Amino acid sequence: MDYRRAWHAGGTYFFTINLLERNNNNLLVQQINELKKAINAVKKAHPFIIHAWVVLPEHMHCVIELPEGDSDFSTRIRLIKANFSKAIPKGEHLSLVRKSRGERGIWQRRYWEHLIRDETDYQAHIDYVHINPVKHGLVKQVKDWPHSTFHHLVQQGIYPEDWGGGIESDLPYDD
Repeated sequence: MDYRRAWHAGGTYFFTINLLERNNNNLLVQQINELKKAINAVKKAHPFIIHAWVVLPEHMHCVIELPEGDSDFSTRIRLIKANFSKAIPKGEHLSLVRKSRGERGIWQRRYWEHLIRDETDYQAHIDYVHINPVKHGLVKQVKDWPHSTFHHLVQQGIYPEDWGGGIESDLPYDD
């Protein structure tokens, strides 16, 4: 299968990264500290700017910006997934294929990425990241979800604290 990726040096990208087993799985929030360590280790070794990030029980969304001249988002995503996988105890179900390849059964192999095109696209995806816990019924207000950059953006005056009390109608798409 031919997977086309939009490689743009210094680009800003939106990502959706899913666990393999999404049903009744809250691994990401249970192991949030290990996930944060994995992200920070990759960010230190392969710098990028986090514009928005939300971690839900079984998937996460983020908007990141790569340094000028750098288009290698795939290494960053691969290393975040690998570092997290190495840091948590084994115990997940493994398919025969994953066993034969020596893989863990934590993450879906692929992820969704979207190159941000302009300021309108950027704002739509930043909003989408932050409204996601409300969209999935995890909280009634965005401010009530702890695993989000929303709180930092409120402190910076970018969002009012009461933003996103319900599902917004102009979100770009479902995950």
